[in-house]
Amino acid sequence: MRSYMVSGCSRGIGFELVRQLADSKDDIVIFASARSCNNPKFQELLDQHPERIVYVPLDVTDQVSIKNAAKIITSKLDGRGLDVLINNAGVLTYGLVEEISTTLGSISQQSINRHVTAPSYKVTKAALNMLTVLYANELEKEGFTIFCVSPGWLKTDLGSDNADLPVEVGVKSILEILHEIGRDRNGQFLNIHVPGWENAPGMNQYDGKEVPW
Repeated sequence: MRSYMVSGCSRGIGFELVRQLADSKDDIVIFASARSCNNPKFQELLDQHPERIVYVPLDVTDQVSIKNAAKIITSKLDGRGLDVLINNAGVLTYGLVEEISTTLGSISQQSINRHVTAPSYKVTKAALNMLTVLYANELEKEGFTIFCVSPGWLKTDLGSDNADLPVEVGVKSILEILHEIGRDRNGQFLNIHVPGWENAPGMNQYDGKEVPW
């Protein structure tokens, strides 16, 4: 049985990641972390898959909450290591780590994205990108594979209805990358691939290639 932890699951990309993983035919257990399960859709998803999804209360800004979440996961795994962490809300540990970043955090593409007025978002994602490379370099010899994925501009609460893609399309591509990833991708920044969007006009293209830092 393969184990996943997905952070930031109560809505948006995190919610859809858990939903698609839970609907797969794979033999898996999903640790779905969020500050609370007050979102009715999230609670409904938990109720639909009680054998596959374990809710883990987690506030990534609170060290006590992080330690308690680790205890819950460790006890449920019963001595086995966690296989995959999909970092959607700012925590970093375990063997295969997929960081949800954005092309807005690419310094090289700032000239393209300069009209997007979200400086704090860009800066924090650029920092996440650097953190990914640092950990990828430091932990490579221990067998870790750590990489970033830009999920595209998705129709979430953050992305708005004006975004390019339905959230389920972006998440499907994120999971395809995750399932196909190899050690040769350690420390890379990857774009999702959406057929028909490889050479789309405008700001965003989804070609499945590496994103420049």
